Amino acid sequence: MGGGGGVTRRLMQGSAAVAEAAIAAGCRFFTGYPMLPFTELLECMAARLPAAGGVCVNAASEIEAINMALGAAATGARSATGSCGQGLALMQEGVAELALNELPLVLFNMARGQQDYFQATRGGGWGDYRTIALAPKDVPEAVAHTQLLFDLADRWRTPVLLYGDYVIAHTSVGIEVEPVVFPPLPPKDWALDGTMSGTGRARQIWTWNRGKPNTPGAGPDAAWKRIADKYAEIERAEARHEARDTEDAEVLLVSFGTTAVFVDRVVEELRADGLRIGSFRPVSLWPFPGSALAEASAGCRAVLVYELNAGQMVDDVTMHAADRSVVRSIGGVSQDASGMRQGDLLDLGALRARVREVIGR
Repeated sequence: MGGGGGVTRRLMQGSAAVAEAAIAAGCRFFTGYPMLPFTELLECMAARLPAAGGVCVNAASEIEAINMALGAAATGARSATGSCGQGLALMQEGVAELALNELPLVLFNMARGQQDYFQATRGGGWGDYRTIALAPKDVPEAVAHTQLLFDLADRWRTPVLLYGDYVIAHTSVGIEVEPVVFPPLPPKDWALDGTMSGTGRARQIWTWNRGKPNTPGAGPDAAWKRIADKYAEIERAEARHEARDTEDAEVLLVSFGTTAVFVDRVVEELRADGLRIGSFRPVSLWPFPGSALAEASAGCRAVLVYELNAGQMVDDVTMHAADRSVVRSIGGVSQDASGMRQGDLLDLGALRARVREVIGR
């Protein structure tokens, strides 16, 4: 079926759709080490990127992948890498180097569940930095987020993260993928493009030494302060969320990523039964939309956090809820035997039962 502007709607698996979105956004260097469920994204990029004039490298390890991607980013090319959470754990030093040297890069976490929330929002590298992290609820949103993240990476000169999972990677949908036009970006006058070599004004990516010694802006202390100010500005500017049926809600159900699709269905059913319940989803895991959550939870007698891990996002929800005393975790560790997909708790009946159990107390 034809789409607008000559773009054709196609039935695509999530990994293929995300790959097409990355290419449409201008990604021209991609590398990674195969680990399920990231492997399909790497395979799709390997198949499609060369025809678009780009390069895709199957790295020998995650550490090799992040450092190759860092080098490509330093040239000003739109670049990306990724893995599942286990592989991204090995990349954390490289992520910190990217952040503290102000290099833009998109990281794809095709996660094996929801146990990487702390990794996405706190990170494991060194120094004062944060990583913009978006958690799409489905394939169409993952396609939109992919293009947005390439823009945010360049706009803020920082690594950014898409928190996907097995559901997004393997779900097939009919979708149109076309380039999104964003506002103009600052020039990449910092890029190592080789044009300054031999001039005495050659560039380097180490921001510590920017400027002459003993002048404003030079040295590590000034660099760290400037970067800290930048992340504070990002926190104010880039928080995103989705709220439903919160105007009259006495109970608020908070979730992130693909579990939100199940949460919204249960909210619809419970509202039909007469329960005044709403849902809240942080679209950006960082910056966490704390002010919006405080507003949505005002007056609620219960704020229920549904995440499929031992309790991670619940920390941020408790920190920002209008009344911390009413926050309860109703999720838990839940994976199937493969370790790749969500287990028994990702079930409408189980979710309804947990909501009613807490409310009935």
